[in-house]
Amino acid sequence: MNAQRAVFESLGCIVEEAEPDFADVDAVFKTRARAARSSPASRRVVAQHRDLVKDTILWEIERGERLTASEIALGRDEADRALSPHARSSWSATSSFVLPTVQVPPFDVDQPYITEIDGVAMETYIDWMKSCYYISIVGNPAISVPCGFTPEGLPVGLQIVGRHRDDWGLLQMAHAFEAARSAKAGHYRNTRDTGATSGPAGFTRDTAATSVVSALAGPRSDPQPIASRP
Repeated sequence: MNAQRAVFESLGCIVEEAEPDFADVDAVFKTRARAARSSPASRRVVAQHRDLVKDTILWEIERGERLTASEIALGRDEADRALSPHARSSWSATSSFVLPTVQVPPFDVDQPYITEIDGVAMETYIDWMKSCYYISIVGNPAISVPCGFTPEGLPVGLQIVGRHRDDWGLLQMAHAFEAARSAKAGHYRNTRDTGATSGPAGFTRDTAATSVVSALAGPRSDPQPIASRP
């Protein structure tokens, strides 16, 4: 992740450390997921084909069935706060938010999910990808692009998040990043890219090294963060 700073800076970006407030996002996502999976339609499918449904999905449905009306209502209130104009305003001074796509490198296909990261136990089967589903709840457009390899040669993804409804700006940023990185490397190779990333395995479930990338507003000679789209 940190090794990609130079790539963004070569595009004329200002790179700053930042950590948005995701206080309510985890509860919102899990409440929504469980409520959706415990819907009458889901329960009918499970009743007919229970032997074909993964244990983790059965667990989610059972948890969803135990949700009370007040818990669902609270989840909606928290979602409203997470998606409010006030919450999104903290992103408006920057063009992009950059973070790992997930908190770990690819793992063995026979391992259902990650249960621990750097000695920190994961509470559920999806906690190893919080950095991805946090953004899903916020609702901003996001894209994942290759950013390097671990010392073992495993690919690492970098997630770029754009401003609310600025899909085109996000695609431009992702394309510029890939072009700049490809030019720097000569071409993408499925080999070890030593030093390309510090390794996302260092990110725990609640902490991640994050960077805000502020792009130039056009061909200016004095790099400045974009406060709002022209």
